[in-house]
This record gives sequence, structure tokens and C-alpha cells, in this order.
Amino acid sequence: MSVAESTKTAAVIGGGWAGCSAAVALAQAGYKVTLFEAARTLGGRARAVEVQGKTLDNGQHILLGASSETLRLLRAVGIDPATALLNLPLQMRYPSTGRGMDFVAPRLPAPLHLAIALLRAKGLARADKMALARFSTTARWMDWTLHADCSVSELLARFDQTDRLIQLMWRPLCLAALNTPPERASARVFLHVLRDSLGARRSASDMLLPRTDLSALFPTAAAGFIGAHGGAVRTGAKVGAVTQHAGGWKVDVTGNDVDGNWSVYVDVAVMAGGAPATAVLLGKLGQGELASQLMAFEYEPITTCYLQYAPGTTLDLPFYALLDEPEHGHWGQFVFDRGQLDPVQAGMLSVVVSASSQAGALERSALAGAIGAQLAAVFERPELANPQWTQVITEKRATFACTPGLARPGNAIGLAGLAIAGDYTASDYPATLEAAIRSGVGAAAAVQ
Repeated sequence: MSVAESTKTAAVIGGGWAGCSAAVALAQAGYKVTLFEAARTLGGRARAVEVQGKTLDNGQHILLGASSETLRLLRAVGIDPATALLNLPLQMRYPSTGRGMDFVAPRLPAPLHLAIALLRAKGLARADKMALARFSTTARWMDWTLHADCSVSELLARFDQTDRLIQLMWRPLCLAALNTPPERASARVFLHVLRDSLGARRSASDMLLPRTDLSALFPTAAAGFIGAHGGAVRTGAKVGAVTQHAGGWKVDVTGNDVDGNWSVYVDVAVMAGGAPATAVLLGKLGQGELASQLMAFEYEPITTCYLQYAPGTTLDLPFYALLDEPEHGHWGQFVFDRGQLDPVQAGMLSVVVSASSQAGALERSALAGAIGAQLAAVFERPELANPQWTQVITEKRATFACTPGLARPGNAIGLAGLAIAGDYTASDYPATLEAAIRSGVGAAAAVQ
């Protein structure tokens, strides 16, 4: 059936990565899709923002080669991952091996790449290397599965990981992947992430850095795909209620001053907003228990600090890990040289602070000053303490807190033709772009 002949209709409420992926999947299945987004731009918690005349992101992201659904949908909407993403081998590299480490996996078949990376690693003592080898071997023997969940810290203690290895490898990986401190993070989910990256083929562990802004990477291309398949994208359109109607669904929309309020009638619908917004819609639909479950999620913030220097300012590598030591005023956990990703951003560095409740509580100029001083100290480059300008962006509800035993709902909610989508739904993964996209695709499948 051609697009023009299609009589199946769908509404997707929420234009984040989960909603965009659900809309694309439904369009691929032959539905005429209308995507509603209350904000003026698509992307949700992973979108472009305008700062000082530059197009940046509301948070720095890294994808992994294991992000199979993300890579598949990028290709589906016309984005070539080979040009849109900088592909780097698995690495954990600090500015100095005196206090840090230098761990880089060669592009060899797994698990040989990890074995050689461990042998060549600088900044780790023999005991640290033995602990890492023991963790990998035992986790493989366990098939990366933990039947009784516990915290990541408890898991690392069981595996006799050294303090130095925890500080330099496991803690930053846990914060980057789960955005939850190891002492409160789910070991089961952490193992799932390691299974599909460290425990899989070599390319699955590759680190993929976006060369373009996050809106252009997927949401904008997804909107074009939806339009090309007979659908529509309505931004600035808040959905106030979704109710059953004549074997399908009625969607009530509050628009802007020009559009006013209106309703659409569709065969199927996907609620893909954040958990709190979806909970409100579910409550109005009589799904009180599920709404309460969604409202009970706790959240962790992520802070990204952008520092603009003279255009010639650059780092030796596209990104480095940093020691976060709040007691010394060092908040940054990773620093990225944006100019190596996009020449238009020459001289710009971005520094990420995951699980940033403490850092985010600081006055923004104070935090930016502390991060500039941290960069100057660890790179031994005094000029980094004096950027031309800075911008601190904190997403207060960047991800849900990925804690042990957390119950997450599935896409299907027991109502025909209606499903929910979001990175918070049931998944092996924490709240990542890959989890959001998998959820969107799963929700699209659930309503058909």
C-alpha cells in the first residue's frame, strides 16, 4: 500500500528520541503518523540549544558501537553514522598517567583487544590489572547476569576490585552509563551494559562521538522521514488527554494562539513523553496504578559546562577522562574537544558532570570557574583557567536513578492500540539514547 492509499493513522505524543523512533517505526509500517511535541524543538532531553550564537547540545553524549537500534534508525532516516559520528576504540585516557591511567583497546578481534589493552595500560599496577582481568573472566563465566541485584559498589567489592581501578575505571564508567553513583547504581544493569560492549564483538565497544548537534543527528531527520511518508510533526502542541473513541483513540491538543485547541482521531497512539507527563495522561485515562508507578521514579541530573577559548586552542585527543574530586573543587568527569568533532566549534571544550546534584547546586559562574581551574591544573596549561565565555547547562531530570531492583513498566499497558515509550520502560539498559530508541520501536510494535 502506498502512502497516499494508507488509511491507518497513528498519533505519537512526545518528540524526544523515543517518540521520534516510534513515529518512524509506525511510518515504516504504513501508518500516517502525527507527532505532537509540546516544546518548539524535537529531541527532548537530547537536543540542540543556541548559546552565544552557536548551536550546541543540552548535554554531551557518547554512543557505543553496541547501540544497534540507534545506528539502524539513523540509517533509516538518511543519516550516515560513518560521517555523523567519530568512531574511536574503547579507551579510558587521563591527561596524566601519574594520577590517572592510559587504557586504549586496539582494533583487534574480541576479547584479544581487551587483553592487549590491559597489558599495554599505563598507570595501573600489577594488582590493578589482575583485578580487571579477574572481573572480566568472572563476569563472562556468569554470562554477565546477576540474579539478585545489588549496588555496583557491592559487586565490585565481591570481585575484589582495587581502589585505584574503581576510581579510574569502574566509577567513571558507571557514572557515564547509568548516571547514578556506584553506591546506588544497579549492578545488574551495569553488567548488561558491559555485556553488550566489553563482552561482545570488538566494534560493540567502540565509542561514537556525534560530529553534529543532537537534533540534527536524529530528531530533525526523523521529522523529514515522517513528512515524506505522509505524516506531520506538530511542535508547540501539548496533548491534554487521550481517550478511547470508536475502536481507536481521541487525542485532545492545546496549540498556540494561532492554532487554538483541537482533537484528532487515530487508530493507534503512543505516549512517549517523560514519565511524569505520561503519568498525567494515564491518570486521566483511569490507569492510576501505572501512573503512580511512573510518578515514583527518582531522577539524577547531568551538567555540561561549555568553555570557549581562542580558535587555536585544542587538546591532543578528542576527549579525556578526568578525576572528579569535589573536595578539591574538581567536578569534571570527562572533557571533549568540540573542535575535533566540528571545526565550526574550534576552541570549545565541553566538560560533563554526571549525577551532578552537588555540582548543579553551585552558582553557574562558580562552577564554570572551578572547571576551568581544574582543566588548567590537570593539563598544566594555565590559559585554560581563562576562557572567553562559559555556559553551564543542567538537565535536572536527565535520567531516572538506575537503582537496584527498580521496577520499570513494559510498552504494552493492556489497552489495545495504546502503548507507552521512553528510556524509563523495561529494558536491559539504563536511560540512554539506545534505550529510548528501543522503547520507541517496541511501542510501535505493541500497538500494531
